[in-house]
Amino acid sequence: MRTEKFFRSNAAITTLVAACGVVLISLGIRQTFGLFFSDFKNDLGISMTEAGLAIGLQMLMWGFTGPLFGAISDKYGGHKAIILGFIFYIAGIYFLYSGPNTGLFFQLDLGILIGIGLGATAISIPISIVGKHFPLSNRTIAMSLVTAVGSFGFFLSPLFTNYSLKNHGWADTLYYFLIFLIIGLIISFFVRSPSESENLEKINSQTTSQALAEAFKTKSYIYLVSGFFVCGFHITLVGTHVPQYVIDRGLEDWTAATILSLIGLFNIFGSLLSGYLSTKISKKIVLSTIYTLRAFSIIFFIFLPASNLTAIIFGASFGFLWLSTVPATSGIVAHLFGTKYLGLLYGLVFLSHQIGSFFGAYLGGLFYDLYGSYDYAWYLAIALSVFAAIIHLPIKEQPVLRLKTE
Repeated sequence: MRTEKFFRSNAAITTLVAACGVVLISLGIRQTFGLFFSDFKNDLGISMTEAGLAIGLQMLMWGFTGPLFGAISDKYGGHKAIILGFIFYIAGIYFLYSGPNTGLFFQLDLGILIGIGLGATAISIPISIVGKHFPLSNRTIAMSLVTAVGSFGFFLSPLFTNYSLKNHGWADTLYYFLIFLIIGLIISFFVRSPSESENLEKINSQTTSQALAEAFKTKSYIYLVSGFFVCGFHITLVGTHVPQYVIDRGLEDWTAATILSLIGLFNIFGSLLSGYLSTKISKKIVLSTIYTLRAFSIIFFIFLPASNLTAIIFGASFGFLWLSTVPATSGIVAHLFGTKYLGLLYGLVFLSHQIGSFFGAYLGGLFYDLYGSYDYAWYLAIALSVFAAIIHLPIKEQPVLRLKTE
């Protein structure tokens, strides 16, 4: 059997590299907001519930705008969607830096504007554009490369942010973020959707409404949407509230930054392994296994005595499982329906992820303010892990009838 070339065109190379740069910057900055909460509380009078609500709104806006940016990307080109997203992202960070940034404006800056920006720049749009440049045999590996580089941003950004917060303060740190985002805006010009001559799939006449109707009539797609809700809940609960959680358990603030950095570092390997395994074995089995292991990682973290060692083990283990869901999930969507509307259809799956993220951020803060601890949030996270592990098993990994008959 002849092996297909990994890169089919120069455009594929350029787009893959540029998409990696975009996600590195966008997700790297996004990973650090939990480290600002103590400063926001002291200097801006922001409670944990308000901070959690802002992150929850950010996740919702990220999710709801994802399909819109996906439709823009599918119709007008990926770079246009990402450039627009960076404009919103820069505006949010700028107003959070310069003001107004208290009360409702805090929710507007951190929640709505940055959330809209993430809808185009963070993960779903860049990887859907990359996916269109690669054949089925290599698609999940290419997508996993983008996810892995984004994970490297997860690793670097908390270390940089923790250092900058201690030595320069939160305002100057946000100013540095503005510089990084402007660099991302420039890079985004090179994230190009394939031209008609570069397109790897047969041109079909399916409309957007027909694609949506087809997707929501497919049970496997519904299962995938349901499972990805849990991924969002986990990631935002951990990324937003672990810094406060470890301090409450008597550990130092550097431990929180270390956990977030280890999540980024080990997610590089987890994402690459997930992408590779998804080309060798059933993607649904990969996903079910990931959610099962997440439950064990959380149980280990919250029930063993607090120590730097258990915190480091949690950061490494949960990091390995962090975005490893993305290559398999996006790969199933592309396998089921093809790539013509991949930006839109994966964007809708990601919307479910972001609704889960809203509840992870908001309920974590709410439970903390109501009960003085995150215990109930962790118990809910474990229960949802079990649900996600089960809900992926009935997925049928085969193209819809339309693709079989074309």
